[in-house]
Amino acid sequence: MKTGKSVTAKQKTAGWMFLAIASIMIFIFSFYPMVSALIMSFKTGSAASMKWANPITFNYTRMFQDKTFMKSVGNTFLYLIIQVPIMLVLAILLAQLLNNKDLKFRGLFRTMVFLPCAISLVSYALIFRTLFATQGLVNMTLMNMGLISENINWLGQTDTARFVIIFALIWRWTGYNMVFFLAGLQNIEYSVYEAAKIDGATGWKTFWHITVPLLRPVIIMTFIMSINGTLQLFDESVNLTNGGPANTTITMSHYVYNNAFGTGVANFGYASAMSFFIFILVAILAFINLKVGDTRD
Repeated sequence: MKTGKSVTAKQKTAGWMFLAIASIMIFIFSFYPMVSALIMSFKTGSAASMKWANPITFNYTRMFQDKTFMKSVGNTFLYLIIQVPIMLVLAILLAQLLNNKDLKFRGLFRTMVFLPCAISLVSYALIFRTLFATQGLVNMTLMNMGLISENINWLGQTDTARFVIIFALIWRWTGYNMVFFLAGLQNIEYSVYEAAKIDGATGWKTFWHITVPLLRPVIIMTFIMSINGTLQLFDESVNLTNGGPANTTITMSHYVYNNAFGTGVANFGYASAMSFFIFILVAILAFINLKVGDTRD
Protein backbone atom coordinates (compact mmCIF):
# COMPACT_ATOMS: atom_id res chain seq x y z
CA MET A 1 0.00 0.00 0.00
CA LYS A 2 1.14 3.53 -0.72
CA THR A 3 1.86 5.70 2.26
CA GLY A 4 2.21 9.44 2.59
CA LYS A 5 0.08 12.29 1.38
CA SER A 6 -1.40 12.56 -2.06
CA VAL A 7 -0.37 15.29 -4.47
CA THR A 8 -3.60 17.19 -3.77
CA ALA A 9 -3.07 17.02 -0.02
CA LYS A 10 0.52 18.23 -0.39
CA GLN A 11 -0.65 21.15 -2.54
CA LYS A 12 -3.27 22.09 0.06
CA THR A 13 -0.69 21.89 2.84
CA ALA A 14 1.74 24.08 0.89
CA GLY A 15 -1.04 26.57 0.16
CA TRP A 16 -1.99 26.80 3.84
CA MET A 17 1.66 27.28 4.78
CA PHE A 18 1.98 30.23 2.40
CA LEU A 19 -1.31 31.66 3.68
CA ALA A 20 -0.19 31.19 7.27
CA ILE A 21 2.93 33.29 6.76
CA ALA A 22 0.97 36.12 5.11
CA SER A 23 -1.81 35.89 7.73
CA ILE A 24 0.68 36.12 10.60
CA MET A 25 2.30 39.18 9.04
CA ILE A 26 -1.10 40.85 8.48
CA PHE A 27 -2.10 40.10 12.07
CA ILE A 28 1.15 41.49 13.51
CA PHE A 29 1.26 44.66 11.43
CA SER A 30 -2.47 45.39 10.93
CA PHE A 31 -4.94 43.69 13.23
CA TYR A 32 -2.87 43.70 16.42
CA PRO A 33 -2.22 47.48 16.22
CA MET A 34 -5.93 48.04 15.52
CA VAL A 35 -6.97 46.02 18.57
CA SER A 36 -4.32 47.75 20.69
CA ALA A 37 -5.55 51.15 19.52
CA LEU A 38 -9.15 50.18 20.34
CA ILE A 39 -8.13 49.19 23.88
CA MET A 40 -6.07 52.37 24.19
CA SER A 41 -9.09 54.47 23.19
CA PHE A 42 -10.69 53.56 26.55
CA LYS A 43 -7.69 54.85 28.51
CA THR A 44 -6.52 58.31 29.56
CA GLY A 45 -3.25 59.86 30.60
CA SER A 46 0.10 60.30 28.92
CA ALA A 47 1.95 57.48 27.19
CA ALA A 48 4.02 56.65 30.29
CA SER A 49 1.10 56.50 32.74
CA MET A 50 -2.08 55.42 30.99
CA LYS A 51 -5.03 54.11 33.00
CA TRP A 52 -8.60 53.09 32.28
CA ALA A 53 -10.91 56.05 31.77
CA ASN A 54 -13.68 56.76 34.26
CA PRO A 55 -16.25 56.43 32.78
CA ILE A 56 -14.91 53.99 30.20
CA THR A 57 -16.40 55.99 27.31
CA PHE A 58 -14.83 59.28 28.46
CA ASN A 59 -12.71 59.79 25.32
CA TYR A 60 -15.68 59.16 23.02
CA THR A 61 -18.00 61.55 24.82
CA ARG A 62 -15.20 64.10 25.02
CA MET A 63 -15.00 64.24 21.22
CA PHE A 64 -18.48 65.70 20.85
CA GLN A 65 -17.73 68.36 23.47
CA ASP A 66 -14.43 69.32 21.83
CA LYS A 67 -15.13 72.38 19.68
CA THR A 68 -11.87 72.04 17.77
CA PHE A 69 -12.59 68.42 16.87
CA MET A 70 -16.13 69.23 15.76
CA LYS A 71 -14.69 72.07 13.67
CA SER A 72 -12.27 69.59 12.09
CA VAL A 73 -15.21 67.29 11.29
CA GLY A 74 -17.04 70.17 9.61
CA ASN A 75 -13.96 71.17 7.62
CA THR A 76 -13.35 67.62 6.44
CA PHE A 77 -16.94 67.17 5.29
CA LEU A 78 -16.82 70.54 3.54
CA TYR A 79 -13.80 69.35 1.55
CA LEU A 80 -15.57 66.04 0.89
CA ILE A 81 -18.84 67.56 -0.34
CA ILE A 82 -17.18 70.11 -2.67
CA GLN A 83 -14.00 68.41 -3.83
CA VAL A 84 -15.05 64.79 -4.46
CA PRO A 85 -17.96 65.44 -6.89
CA ILE A 86 -15.99 68.06 -8.86
CA MET A 87 -12.93 65.81 -9.03
CA LEU A 88 -14.84 62.72 -10.18
CA VAL A 89 -16.85 64.63 -12.79
CA LEU A 90 -13.65 66.13 -14.21
CA ALA A 91 -11.98 62.70 -14.12
CA ILE A 92 -14.74 60.98 -16.07
CA LEU A 93 -14.95 63.83 -18.62
CA LEU A 94 -11.19 63.80 -19.16
CA ALA A 95 -11.23 60.02 -19.48
CA GLN A 96 -13.98 60.24 -22.10
CA LEU A 97 -12.02 62.90 -24.00
CA LEU A 98 -8.69 61.06 -23.85
CA ASN A 99 -10.28 57.76 -24.83
CA ASN A 100 -11.03 59.10 -28.30
CA LYS A 101 -9.16 56.85 -30.72
CA ASP A 102 -8.81 59.69 -33.23
CA LEU A 103 -7.11 62.05 -30.76
CA LYS A 104 -3.45 62.69 -31.52
CA PHE A 105 -0.83 62.56 -28.76
CA ARG A 106 -3.22 60.71 -26.45
CA GLY A 107 -0.34 59.25 -24.49
CA LEU A 108 1.20 62.66 -23.90
CA PHE A 109 -2.06 64.19 -22.72
CA ARG A 110 -2.79 61.25 -20.43
CA THR A 111 0.67 61.56 -18.90
CA MET A 112 0.24 65.29 -18.37
CA VAL A 113 -3.08 64.81 -16.55
CA PHE A 114 -1.74 61.94 -14.44
CA LEU A 115 1.62 63.56 -13.65
CA PRO A 116 0.44 65.58 -10.60
CA CYS A 117 -0.38 62.31 -8.89
CA ALA A 118 3.25 61.20 -9.23
CA ILE A 119 4.49 64.19 -7.25
CA SER A 120 5.05 63.57 -3.54
CA LEU A 121 2.41 64.95 -1.20
CA VAL A 122 4.82 67.23 0.64
CA SER A 123 6.36 68.59 -2.58
CA TYR A 124 3.09 69.50 -4.22
CA ALA A 125 1.79 71.10 -1.02
CA LEU A 126 4.90 73.27 -0.84
CA ILE A 127 4.46 74.20 -4.52
CA PHE A 128 0.91 75.41 -3.85
CA ARG A 129 2.05 77.20 -0.72
CA THR A 130 4.56 79.10 -2.86
CA LEU A 131 2.08 79.79 -5.67
CA PHE A 132 -0.55 81.19 -3.30
CA ALA A 133 1.85 83.16 -1.09
CA THR A 134 1.08 86.85 -0.63
CA GLN A 135 3.85 87.72 -3.10
CA GLY A 136 3.33 84.53 -5.09
CA LEU A 137 2.71 83.86 -8.76
CA VAL A 138 -1.09 83.75 -8.45
CA ASN A 139 -1.33 87.23 -6.96
CA MET A 140 1.19 88.59 -9.47
CA THR A 141 -0.80 87.15 -12.38
CA LEU A 142 -4.14 88.44 -11.09
CA MET A 143 -2.60 91.84 -10.44
CA ASN A 144 -1.15 92.06 -13.96
CA MET A 145 -4.52 91.07 -15.42
CA GLY A 146 -6.22 93.83 -13.45
CA LEU A 147 -8.49 91.41 -11.57
CA ILE A 148 -7.29 92.49 -8.13
CA SER A 149 -5.95 95.80 -6.82
CA GLU A 150 -3.96 94.41 -3.89
CA ASN A 151 -2.44 91.10 -2.93
CA ILE A 152 -4.73 88.50 -1.40
CA ASN A 153 -3.60 86.65 1.71
CA TRP A 154 -4.82 83.30 0.36
CA LEU A 155 -3.55 81.13 3.22
CA GLY A 156 -4.27 83.63 5.99
CA GLN A 157 -8.05 83.87 5.50
CA THR A 158 -10.49 81.04 6.21
CA ASP A 159 -12.47 81.00 2.95
CA THR A 160 -9.52 81.46 0.62
CA ALA A 161 -7.40 78.96 2.56
CA ARG A 162 -10.15 76.35 2.20
CA PHE A 163 -10.36 77.16 -1.51
CA VAL A 164 -6.62 76.57 -1.92
CA ILE A 165 -6.87 73.18 -0.19
CA ILE A 166 -9.83 72.11 -2.34
CA PHE A 167 -8.14 73.35 -5.52
CA ALA A 168 -4.92 71.50 -4.62
CA LEU A 169 -6.83 68.27 -3.99
CA ILE A 170 -8.63 68.50 -7.32
CA TRP A 171 -5.40 69.25 -9.17
CA ARG A 172 -3.56 66.29 -7.68
CA TRP A 173 -6.17 63.53 -7.60
CA THR A 174 -8.22 64.10 -10.77
CA GLY A 175 -5.63 62.33 -12.94
CA TYR A 176 -5.43 59.43 -10.49
CA ASN A 177 -9.17 58.76 -10.80
CA MET A 178 -9.07 59.37 -14.55
CA VAL A 179 -6.89 56.28 -14.95
CA PHE A 180 -9.62 54.08 -13.45
CA PHE A 181 -12.25 55.57 -15.74
CA LEU A 182 -9.97 55.11 -18.74
CA ALA A 183 -9.58 51.43 -17.86
CA GLY A 184 -13.36 51.12 -17.57
CA LEU A 185 -13.98 52.86 -20.88
CA GLN A 186 -11.52 50.60 -22.69
CA ASN A 187 -13.52 47.57 -21.51
CA ILE A 188 -16.67 48.86 -23.21
CA GLU A 189 -17.11 47.38 -26.67
CA TYR A 190 -16.99 50.02 -29.41
CA SER A 191 -19.90 48.24 -31.14
CA VAL A 192 -22.19 49.51 -28.35
CA TYR A 193 -21.46 53.10 -29.37
CA GLU A 194 -21.86 52.27 -33.05
CA ALA A 195 -25.29 50.77 -32.37
CA ALA A 196 -26.29 53.88 -30.41
CA LYS A 197 -25.09 56.10 -33.25
CA ILE A 198 -27.16 54.11 -35.76
CA ASP A 199 -30.20 54.55 -33.50
CA GLY A 200 -29.68 58.31 -33.64
CA ALA A 201 -28.29 58.90 -30.15
CA THR A 202 -26.38 62.15 -29.72
CA GLY A 203 -23.04 62.43 -27.97
CA TRP A 204 -24.61 63.54 -24.68
CA LYS A 205 -27.29 60.84 -24.72
CA THR A 206 -24.67 58.21 -25.51
CA PHE A 207 -22.53 59.40 -22.62
CA TRP A 208 -25.39 59.63 -20.12
CA HIS A 209 -27.35 56.50 -21.05
CA ILE A 210 -24.51 54.16 -22.08
CA THR A 211 -21.15 55.27 -20.73
CA VAL A 212 -22.23 56.26 -17.23
CA PRO A 213 -24.32 53.11 -16.51
CA LEU A 214 -21.57 50.83 -17.81
CA LEU A 215 -19.04 52.68 -15.64
CA ARG A 216 -21.18 52.35 -12.50
CA PRO A 217 -18.85 49.83 -10.76
CA VAL A 218 -15.84 52.08 -11.44
CA ILE A 219 -17.73 55.17 -10.26
CA ILE A 220 -18.68 53.42 -7.02
CA MET A 221 -15.10 52.26 -6.45
CA THR A 222 -13.58 55.70 -7.07
CA PHE A 223 -16.24 57.36 -4.94
CA ILE A 224 -15.49 55.05 -2.01
CA MET A 225 -11.73 55.57 -2.39
CA SER A 226 -12.19 59.34 -2.60
CA ILE A 227 -14.38 59.39 0.51
CA ASN A 228 -11.85 57.26 2.35
CA GLY A 229 -8.95 59.49 1.29
CA THR A 230 -10.74 62.77 2.06
CA LEU A 231 -11.88 61.68 5.53
CA GLN A 232 -8.23 60.87 6.29
CA LEU A 233 -6.95 64.11 4.76
CA PHE A 234 -3.73 65.16 6.45
CA ASP A 235 -0.89 66.45 4.25
CA GLU A 236 -2.70 69.43 2.75
CA SER A 237 -3.92 70.68 6.12
CA VAL A 238 -0.45 70.33 7.66
CA ASN A 239 1.73 71.60 4.82
CA LEU A 240 -0.50 74.26 3.24
CA THR A 241 -2.15 76.01 6.19
CA ASN A 242 -1.03 74.12 9.31
CA GLY A 243 -4.71 74.04 10.19
CA GLY A 244 -4.94 77.83 10.35
CA PRO A 245 -6.03 80.43 10.60
CA ALA A 246 -7.27 79.56 14.12
CA ASN A 247 -7.94 75.90 13.25
CA THR A 248 -10.53 76.88 10.63
CA THR A 249 -8.97 74.59 7.99
CA ILE A 250 -7.79 71.75 10.24
CA THR A 251 -8.88 68.21 9.33
CA MET A 252 -9.73 65.27 11.56
CA SER A 253 -6.49 63.40 10.89
CA HIS A 254 -4.49 66.56 11.49
CA TYR A 255 -6.18 67.02 14.87
CA VAL A 256 -5.56 63.37 15.73
CA TYR A 257 -1.86 63.91 14.96
CA ASN A 258 -1.75 67.05 17.09
CA ASN A 259 -3.14 65.19 20.08
CA ALA A 260 -0.86 62.19 19.66
CA PHE A 261 2.42 63.84 18.65
CA GLY A 262 2.11 67.53 17.87
CA THR A 263 1.18 69.29 21.10
CA GLY A 264 3.89 68.04 23.42
CA VAL A 265 1.44 65.82 25.34
CA ALA A 266 1.17 62.26 24.01
CA ASN A 267 -2.59 61.89 24.46
CA PHE A 268 -2.76 58.53 22.70
CA GLY A 269 -6.06 57.48 24.28
CA TYR A 270 -7.99 60.45 22.96
CA ALA A 271 -6.23 60.26 19.58
CA SER A 272 -7.14 56.56 19.29
CA ALA A 273 -10.79 57.31 20.05
CA MET A 274 -10.91 59.96 17.33
CA SER A 275 -9.21 57.55 14.91
CA PHE A 276 -11.92 54.95 15.47
CA PHE A 277 -14.55 57.63 14.96
CA ILE A 278 -13.01 58.33 11.54
CA PHE A 279 -12.93 54.58 10.83
CA ILE A 280 -16.64 54.28 11.63
CA LEU A 281 -17.45 57.26 9.38
CA VAL A 282 -15.54 55.70 6.48
CA ALA A 283 -17.30 52.35 6.98
CA ILE A 284 -20.78 53.92 7.15
CA LEU A 285 -20.31 56.08 4.07
CA ALA A 286 -18.79 53.18 2.11
CA PHE A 287 -21.73 50.95 3.09
CA ILE A 288 -24.27 53.58 2.03
CA ASN A 289 -22.49 54.10 -1.27
CA LEU A 290 -22.45 50.35 -1.97
CA LYS A 291 -26.16 50.05 -1.17
CA VAL A 292 -27.10 53.02 -3.34
CA GLY A 293 -24.99 51.72 -6.23
CA ASP A 294 -26.17 48.12 -5.92
CA THR A 295 -28.52 47.47 -8.85
CA ARG A 296 -29.13 43.79 -8.09
CA ASP A 297 -32.72 42.70 -7.40
